[in-house]
Order: sequence, then C-alpha cells, then structure tokens
Amino acid sequence: MKKYTYAELRELYINFFQDKSHQKLSSFPLVPKDDESLLLINAGMAPLKKYFTGAAKPPSKRITTYQKCIRTGDIDSVGRTARHCTFFEMLGNFSFGDYFKKEAIDYAWEFLTKVIEIPLEKLYVSVYIEDNEAFDCWINNTGITKDRIFKMGKDENFWEIGVGPCGPCSEIFYSFTDEKIENKEQFIEFQESGKIFEIWNLVFTQFNKNENGEYETLKNKNIDTGMGLERLALITQNVDNVFDTDIFVKIIDKIRKLSNVKNISQEVNYSLKVIADHSRSITFLVCDGVTPSNEGRGYVLRRLIRRSVRHAKLIGIESKFINDISNVVIDEYKCAYPELEERKEYIRNIVEVEEDNFSKTLNKGMDILLNSYVKELETLNSNVLSGDKVFKLYDTYGFPLELTQEILKERNISVDIDGFNIEMKNQQKKARESRKSDNYLGNELGVLNSTKNYETEFVGYEKLKIKSKIMDMIFENSFVDEMKSGETGFIIFDKTPFYPEMGGQIGDTGYIKSSDGYGKVLTTKKNLQGQIYHVVEVVEGKICGKTRDIELVVDESRRRSICRNHTATHLLQKALKMVLGDHVKQSGSYLDDQKLRFDFTHFKALTKNELEEVEKIVNECIYNQVNVKTEIMDIKSAQEVGAIALFDEKYEDKVRVLFVGDFSIEFCGGTHVSNTGFIGNFVILNETSVSSGVRRIEATTGSNVFNLFKESRSVLNNISHQVKATSQIDILNKVENLIADIKNKNLEISNLKSKMANAKLKVLDHIIKNSKIKNGIKVITNVFDELDVNQLRDACTMVRDKLDCGIVMFASVVNDRANVVCMANKNAVDQGIDCGKIIREALKFAEGSGGGRKDMAQGSVTNISKIGDAFEKVYEII
Repeated sequence: MKKYTYAELRELYINFFQDKSHQKLSSFPLVPKDDESLLLINAGMAPLKKYFTGAAKPPSKRITTYQKCIRTGDIDSVGRTARHCTFFEMLGNFSFGDYFKKEAIDYAWEFLTKVIEIPLEKLYVSVYIEDNEAFDCWINNTGITKDRIFKMGKDENFWEIGVGPCGPCSEIFYSFTDEKIENKEQFIEFQESGKIFEIWNLVFTQFNKNENGEYETLKNKNIDTGMGLERLALITQNVDNVFDTDIFVKIIDKIRKLSNVKNISQEVNYSLKVIADHSRSITFLVCDGVTPSNEGRGYVLRRLIRRSVRHAKLIGIESKFINDISNVVIDEYKCAYPELEERKEYIRNIVEVEEDNFSKTLNKGMDILLNSYVKELETLNSNVLSGDKVFKLYDTYGFPLELTQEILKERNISVDIDGFNIEMKNQQKKARESRKSDNYLGNELGVLNSTKNYETEFVGYEKLKIKSKIMDMIFENSFVDEMKSGETGFIIFDKTPFYPEMGGQIGDTGYIKSSDGYGKVLTTKKNLQGQIYHVVEVVEGKICGKTRDIELVVDESRRRSICRNHTATHLLQKALKMVLGDHVKQSGSYLDDQKLRFDFTHFKALTKNELEEVEKIVNECIYNQVNVKTEIMDIKSAQEVGAIALFDEKYEDKVRVLFVGDFSIEFCGGTHVSNTGFIGNFVILNETSVSSGVRRIEATTGSNVFNLFKESRSVLNNISHQVKATSQIDILNKVENLIADIKNKNLEISNLKSKMANAKLKVLDHIIKNSKIKNGIKVITNVFDELDVNQLRDACTMVRDKLDCGIVMFASVVNDRANVVCMANKNAVDQGIDCGKIIREALKFAEGSGGGRKDMAQGSVTNISKIGDAFEKVYEII
C-alpha cells in the first residue's frame, strides 16, 4: 500500500468520482446557510440536506465533495485518543435519486482496494441487521467473504440525527492487527479496543423521520457516504495516531519550536496535540466568518482559542503564538481551500485581538481560581466549587465553563453545574429569544418547503406593479385554494416584483388585489427551494388560487428608502477601506427603510475624526451624483474587474455586479438607486463593538436624515428655552456657564461636608482609645452616619497613620445601606494582615461583599443591623 499525503488523497478521491460522472462541489462554509438546526457544519451531507429532502433541486444527480467540518462534542478526548479531532474533512459521494446500494458499495470497494490498494485482509464490513439487500450486494459484487461481514443493530447501523433524511448504513472498517476476527462479539471488542476502526460510512437514505418519530419512505432514494480524510491518511501513512500524519507533524513541529520544550512528557504531548488540533479549527472558523463571542458559534471559537492559550502556557509559551501556528495551517491547506490565503490578514487580525484580550485576563482568573477558590476549598475540606464562583470566572474573567472544569478535574475538584446554570439563566433566556423562529404567525415552514419544483421569476428590478398568477397558497400548515378576510398565510406567485429578504436587505411589503379581494403583503422571503413567498394578510373578501390575474403592488416609498440605505451601505464599505485600510471586510449587514447596519472587521473603536472622515467621503459621493448600474457577469470576469464578494457566500456561475461609477464595485443581488444623488444625505448614528475584531456602524439616509434634523432642532429649541438663550448660538455659552456654576456649588457642598466631617472626626481620638488589641495588632472599628466613601477613606487614613501596628475598619450608613472601608499600616501588613481577604470574609455576616489590596479594601453591606457581627468577625480572623 502506497503512502499518500492529505493533498494526494483528496485529489485521488475527487478524480475517482468525477470519472464516475459525479459533479465536484467546493466545500461549503462551516456556517450553515438556511439551516437553523445546525450551529456548524458537522458532516459532509449537512449542506446538502435540502437536496435529500427534495426541498431543492441539486445541480447534478451525482455529486462529490471534500467538506470541512467541526465537531466539539468530544473536545475533552482530543489529544487523549488517537483519532478525535474538532476539525476534520469529510470525503463524500452522493446520489440524489440516481444510483443506490449496489453502485455505492461497488465504488467504495473499488476505491479502497484498487485505487488505494488496501489489502483485503485489512477490511471488514458491517450492515444493518434487517438490510439483506446491502448484505447481498457485498457478497455478490465485491468478493468479500461472509465471515468478514457483521450484521448490527439500529444503534450501530442505522443513520439518523433527529428529524430528517435517514436510513440503514453499511460501514467499512480497517484493522490494525493481523489477528482474524472470528465473531460479532470479537468485532465489537476490537472496535472498543481500537484494533479496528471505521473509515467509510455508506448511508442508504430511504426514509425521512418526521417530528412524530415516524419513518416515511422517500420518493427518491438517495446515497450519502462519508469518509474521514484524517483516518484515511492515518491508514495510508502506516501510523496509528492521527497526530502522526503529515500535516499534524508539521503543525506540531512548529509548536515545539515556539515552546522550546526539551522533554516530551505525556502531559506536554497532550498539550501539543490539543493546540495542533485547535489551530486548524480556529483558522477555518475565522476564515468562514465566525468571530469570538459568548454564545453560539462565536463561543465555540472563543473556547478553542482560550483552551489553546491555556495549554500553550503549560508548555512554556508565554507570548502570542496562534497566528504562527495558523500560518502553517494556511500553507498546508491553501491549495484545497484558497480562501485561507485570501483571508490570511483577516484571520491574523481576529485571532490576535482575541488572544491578546484573553491573555490579559487569564493570569488574573487563574490566580483567583487556584490561589483563592481552590485554597478555600482545601481549607473547608470540600471538592466542589460553587456555581456562583464558576459563573464569576466565566462572566468577569472570560473563563469558559469547560476550561474551569478541565483545570479543576486535574485537582479532583468538581463543579456545581446546577448552580452555574441558575446564574446563566438570564443569558440563556436572551439567547433563546434571539434565535430565529421556524414559523411566521403560526405557519410551519415545513409545508412551505415541500412545494413542487418550479421557479419564481423576480421582476422587481424594473417593475413595482405587475399582474401574476398563484402557484401555491398555504394556510395553517396546509395547501389551500383560497384564503378569506382575517386569515394570514403564504402565497407563491409565478412571478413577483416583491424583493425577498436576503443579503441583509429586508423583504418588500405592499398589497395584492384581485376581483374577489384585497390583501396586505406583510413581508417577502425565500423558501429552501429558492421560491419567493409572500406573507399575506387578507383584509377584504378572499384571495382565490384559481384567479389568474392578481395585481401585485410593492410599497414604492418604502422600497425607495430601502434602496437608498442599500446603496449607501456599499459607499460606506468603500469609505471605511479608504480611512481604515484594506483589512476592513464585511462581517454582516442589515438594512430596512429606516436605517442601515454594517458590521466590519476592525480592531478598535473609530475615533471622532475617523467617523467624520467616513461620513464626509460617503456624502461627497452622494453629492457628486454618481451613476449606479448593474451587470450580469461570470465570476471570473467579475473578479478581474475587482468586484468585492462576501467571503462566506457561495455564488452561481453568473453573478450580479453593482458598479457605483469607479468608486465601488461589489457582488450584490439587492435593489439600489440609479444615481447616488437619490440617496440625499448620509449620517452615522453610532459606532459600537459587536465582538472581538468586529465593529458595527448604524446610519441612515434620505428623508430619515431630515427627520433626524427636525428632532435635533426641536431638542435644541427646548434647551434654548430652558436656559433662556437669546439664540441657538448662545446655547453653548449658557450651558457652559451652568456647568461652571454647578461645579462651583458642588465644591462648596464638598467643603461644607468636609467641615462637618472634620467635626465628626474629632471623636476619633476617643475611638482610638477604645480600640482592642489582637495578637499584637491594634483593631479599631466604628460606624458613622452620612459620610460618603471619600470621607470614610479620609477617616480611615487619619486613624491608621496614628497607629504603630494596626488595622482600621469604618462603616458609614446612608439610606439603609452602609459603605465600609478597611485599612492597615505597613507593620500590620508585615504581620500578615490582608484587608482584601478580611473585608471579603467579614462582610458576609452583614449580607455584604467587598475586596481590595492587603493594605486597603472597601465594600458595602445591605443589613446594617449586623455590622457589629461583621466587626466581631474581624477580631476572629485576626
């Protein structure tokens, strides 16, 4: 058997299936499109799901791919086992209603035994116990003997993930031993011990599992196969660990050089593998548009980065390092995935910001976890860290729950998961509410996605009013022939001027009218088949499906506002590149008739001058009245003229390119003004952070700017009236004078308070005389009324400075709440006094909290009746 690299295996596989009349598709991005059921693409068939269900027509009945995938369910096993990876490539060949079991089995066997030349004695097969058809195909067509085929149950050989396409499967296994497997029990035992492992899964999708758990026979039976490239490389390179394959060896060599480790212990080896694995996932996730955040895909990325940083520190890497490893990943994969090289600078910037941010907090969080929480548990003889402490590490110091668990597991300490989940309740609720719904006004989209295959012609670039006929009408999860007044449902026409929601642009609204009735179009979208559907509320009469000439009218005023905002978005992206640099890339957008929102890669907040310059450039382009045109071009020609594409989008062979004169050229299917002059004006409303390395600008145009001006003028007029300014120009002087007067009065008030405080502080000598001495340390406590925190600190300082070796803790009650300050002089600190720890422990007895340094700390309590208990705790601690 010849030794093959990753690149060679990829090419062999794709060429083999292209010779078998399969169309090659490029890998889809890791972020799923139009599939809310998946967080990330986790299987080769996942991006093709709509073809399996019949919701969309595939470009060919035979397809082959190498698909990048992410799975983090077994992240704790990465580096501990020989074959677990978070990122992997899945080689796949697919048939949509074309060939079935016989051909799928024949192709797999031919590729493995004839192309790769794996010896027959190294291969075993499993089939579903009820699938006699597949069993017969193996026996009759491949020459494999019965004693190498094992019939397994549903758990092992029936492929399904929740609802959707499913069916029996047949798996091909490779044996690492020359020992012959004699029976089913030994076959299972060898799998569990790692002596054999699955390399290729042939799934025969005969059924669709519905939400009731019922299996419906698919009209067109399909083939879905998946073979892990990493596993195939492991076999052909004659190694028993995926981390010993060619790409991983290069990545790990780079990590070792950065770490300067000399002795590769078991734990060092583990950390090297974790970093190597995670570096691939990090690079590909960022490349496909995922940015670090505290939820969803961004949390997966953040977790991988932070886990890598932690393991890097364990092997002596203290400086930023991920980009150095990422460069190796890019070099090794750029031939198969050229987008990695194209987005190299973007990847570098995102990773560097996140790594830098985490490094700043990691040491602090580790110190709190190990030197505070763990030591406290040791004192209490406990091995469970409370949920509130785990949540504080997560919320304040950016520690993922899994990282805390991993660190504590090494010390035989567990985590109070229930307590953590309670603390996370609000965030989880927010996340659930932000997830997109799968329905609209009670209508299930499953019915909408089961329409027949036909195309909806969009004519809305040129026309806003047409007559059309209804193709499908859906009400309350069923296809219907009519909808009556008061009912809301979906309607698909053979052609429409309504632009569907996509590309960040909101869908059109308007109305439809027939001889029988009138309905409002509430929004317009696309289903999985690419058909444009209209959410329609029938207002008068009824809408009948058999009526041929139905009038469709788009809300023209709203559409014009949307067009202004959309074209302005293109101008904004160009202006940002001019002001900030070419690293600026679009990370997302949304625009409606009121405003536009544009997310872009940048690594710090824009300055006032930068925002003004961006605004100026956009408005200059508007005032210059530049013509806007679109052209349908092939991708290559579009790229040659410099058209900018969204990097997470897959485009057809022909694309629509928007030209704003020579100023901006971009791929875009949206609706736009014909001349920039129609935008009117452009105003930036705000600029904020979205996540690490991603900023957001919100802006508005046209009549919305005028409305904004009217609101601002109204506010100014009200201020002018309040401050009795003679004109708007006089407002600033009046406000400045008012601010100066307020500052002077505040100073007077502060001086008066200080005098009052000094009067109260005369009692300090008396307080000092009544102090207690504990273990040679003078302890002074007292409660005051109506002192602010600054005055309380002054009091502590005055008393502390009069002591030779002592600690002072004063409280001041204001409105049923007390502020507390604790100070110790140097001699007391040298004796072991730690104000931060003392105030943290003592205030618990008065339902309070606090913290600080060894020589000074402060906090507050809510139960003022128990301040005395807190003071008594101070003596006990000392």
